[in-house]
Amino acid sequence: MNLNINPSYMPRKEGYTFVVDEDRCFGCAACIALCPVNVLDLENKLAIVDEKNCTHCRLCIPSCPVFALDIKPEV
Repeated sequence: MNLNINPSYMPRKEGYTFVVDEDRCFGCAACIALCPVNVLDLENKLAIVDEKNCTHCRLCIPSCPVFALDIKPEV
């Protein structure tokens, strides 16, 4: 379900990054189905994100059945 929401309506907080735990993600694509700005995709059965265009809205995070997604401060 792509909601086609304009990313400018969801400004992201700078200094944070979207993280996929590669040891947990198994490519179920639940996160992709919920991304309102269509920046998630699968590559080799692993969720990947277009970080530049991700709004960090967090809608995808609770959809992950194995808790592989997070948004963390950049280091």
